[in-house]
Amino acid sequence: MTPDAWIVLGLIALMMVAFISDRFPAESVGIGGAVVLLLSGILSPGEMLSGFSNPATVTVACMFILSGGLQKTGALAALGAALMRVARWPWLLLLLIMVVVGGISAFVNNTAAVAVLLPLVLQAARLRGLPASRFLIPLSYASQFGGVCTLIGTSTNLLVNSIAVQAGLPAFSMFEFAQLGGLLFAAGTLYLWCLGPWLLPSRTTDDLVVRYGLGEYMTELRVMPGSPLVGRSFSSARLPGGEGIRLVEVMRERRRLEVPQEALLAVDDLLIVRGGARELLALRGRAGLELNPEFKLRDAVLQGDDLMLAEAIVAPGAPFAGQTVGDLRLGEAHELAVLALQRHGAALNERLAHTPLEIGDILLVLGRREAVLRLTRDRDFILLGEVSAPKLTRGRVPWSLGIMGGVVALAALGVIDILPAAMLGGLALWATGCLKTEEIFESVQWRVVVLLAAMIPLGIALEKTGGAAWLAQRAFALGGHGSPWVALAVIYLLTAVLTEFMSNNAAAVLLAPLAIGAAQTLGADPKPFLMAVAFAASTSFATPVGYQTNAMVYTAGGYRFADFARVGIPLNLLFFAIAVWGIPRFWPF
Repeated sequence: MTPDAWIVLGLIALMMVAFISDRFPAESVGIGGAVVLLLSGILSPGEMLSGFSNPATVTVACMFILSGGLQKTGALAALGAALMRVARWPWLLLLLIMVVVGGISAFVNNTAAVAVLLPLVLQAARLRGLPASRFLIPLSYASQFGGVCTLIGTSTNLLVNSIAVQAGLPAFSMFEFAQLGGLLFAAGTLYLWCLGPWLLPSRTTDDLVVRYGLGEYMTELRVMPGSPLVGRSFSSARLPGGEGIRLVEVMRERRRLEVPQEALLAVDDLLIVRGGARELLALRGRAGLELNPEFKLRDAVLQGDDLMLAEAIVAPGAPFAGQTVGDLRLGEAHELAVLALQRHGAALNERLAHTPLEIGDILLVLGRREAVLRLTRDRDFILLGEVSAPKLTRGRVPWSLGIMGGVVALAALGVIDILPAAMLGGLALWATGCLKTEEIFESVQWRVVVLLAAMIPLGIALEKTGGAAWLAQRAFALGGHGSPWVALAVIYLLTAVLTEFMSNNAAAVLLAPLAIGAAQTLGADPKPFLMAVAFAASTSFATPVGYQTNAMVYTAGGYRFADFARVGIPLNLLFFAIAVWGIPRFWPF
């Protein structure tokens, strides 16, 4: 093996460690790897930048735009809300959730489908007095079931198709995945429908204050005569040691004061403040405040005629992931106060302002109803709790649905390729007013697009240096014994395991060249091996970090890591068995 091949393999090992550790943004790791390949001379500048002009990258960006059109016009939300109202029994609601999200995800980005349906599922469960934890894992998993049924259902399918075309192989058709995808969809749905009630946890608590443990961090203080706060605003007082204390509300004669931070305080005003136990006790002594020993913090204390307490998920693609709550400055941008943060089922209260945010974190926010509901128009948050009826853009829903249907039909019938069809669809959304120019750019998840563009050169380098062929020869000379069935099983398992701990697209880029090399070593058709990579990379069930939709429901459902393993590992094994049996039958060696 050449020195360049060793460099590429060593770089891949380092990047895998970085992906799994999750200490750096995935797209930054990908760009860093591409730059190393350029500086080492393994790739030319054109090869290094080829990912940005790759059909898969551009098509994924266009599909985000098409999904954005369905979201912005309210078509997805209206469909989901109508179907959620139909289900009166828990078993029917569970089945309906999986069928609806799976059907949508076959043509719409999985993350967008789950983002729209997540608040609706929570509302449906709450209205029926059912724990949301019984429905959110199925929501995430079923979006993956649906995504593997078509070429455009997931970015991984488009990426594997692009790698196949680059290798001189025929492209996949729009519904070529549907044969095995439909079988996996049926098996996965039946598994969750029958065994879900026994495998899924039942956790719920209606009181947000209890769920976030705010009782220990918020209290009521009365302004006493002689207090240095009398006649001054809380923000202007700048009490020593009060930097970690935040004023939430001011009550005067049973009436809430507007703009509490700037209100001039008077004797007997009641302050609801938030902070650590030590800071609160110290503030009480220094500021001439009396602690109300009978104060019981409940949701009702923090809500009123015009106040709303709500939860908002940090959505995938949010640009502020990694920043702190303090950096967000929601008070200035959205006129909201962040009271607490929940991550992986645990409330984070201490040093809240200094906690870096992660995808899937849930912020407990307080603000005027109009300000809270404004978050529904911010694509970086998914508002939970109160869900108003979806607002349809009159006259635009038929256009958005028709344009998506037209794109699928043109590509499926072979009239034009998927890339020009998707580009025409995006242009049509703009021309019909379904999306404005700025909304087109907002619809694209640029971090995913950049990750795709950065990882494609790595696959080129792996194949160019002979690293893929060398890995295939060694792996299957030792374990395959010349059997394509064993090679197929090994490739599927390798992809499935990697996908549980790193980006599904990154796993596909690493394993697709290996799959082609294995096929060449065995003298077999590469298509079944590429199918194994595509299906395994797009179905991640065993961990909450392997797929973005899993991360979205992790905290919202109050799940623990073990919940995903208990439900997901048997499902992964079921899909493995079906895939290894079915792939050679649909795509012979």
